[in-house]
Amino acid sequence: MTAHNAEINGGEPDEIDYDETYRETASSGGPPWDIGGPQPALAQVLDNGVKGPKVLDVGCGTGDLAIALARRGYEVTAVDISRVAIDMARAKAASQGLTVNFEVQDARALSLSSAPFDTVFDSGLLHSLNRRGGGEVDEYVALLPGLAAPGASVFVLAVSLKAGHGWGVTEDLLRAGFPEPEWVDTEVEEIDVAAETGGRQLLLAGFLLRTVRAFGT
Repeated sequence: MTAHNAEINGGEPDEIDYDETYRETASSGGPPWDIGGPQPALAQVLDNGVKGPKVLDVGCGTGDLAIALARRGYEVTAVDISRVAIDMARAKAASQGLTVNFEVQDARALSLSSAPFDTVFDSGLLHSLNRRGGGEVDEYVALLPGLAAPGASVFVLAVSLKAGHGWGVTEDLLRAGFPEPEWVDTEVEEIDVAAETGGRQLLLAGFLLRTVRAFGT
């Protein structure tokens, strides 16, 4: 999961050096989105909502979701823009004897030889992308049909603008990224997104989108 600096211009995220953020917070528990496990709102999905065998985790951070999926026997590829986070994720998986294909990649220009996947997770990435003039969100969601096999499930967990921090997404923006006929059976659920800062646990208003890559499109 990724997040932004609280200083936002016009509802858009500031640029963040994620490598620097992970280094600076390593001794204090990590950045707010690094909660030591998958987001609680994904618990039911992990238990009975994942199609396999191939799963992609985009914006994986230090790998907790990817590792939870690997522990359940899935063939997991996980990517993040931060090399520091990926190094942490690799070490974490190795310490647990689990195999995950971790790669350093920019979500706006993904190139994965193992695509397409049967399930794709975005746990806190989309809400960190800039939306001015379409921008990074459009670049990112335009790649997803090529990453999701026909019939694949896609899950997007994002902080809501209603969380009151000056950034986030709306339900309309989420749905606009996954239009018919390319995507079907789309549902958006209001959820709590967990975060930790200064030893305090926080719950932020958010959304969990579930959709399916249509056959024949």
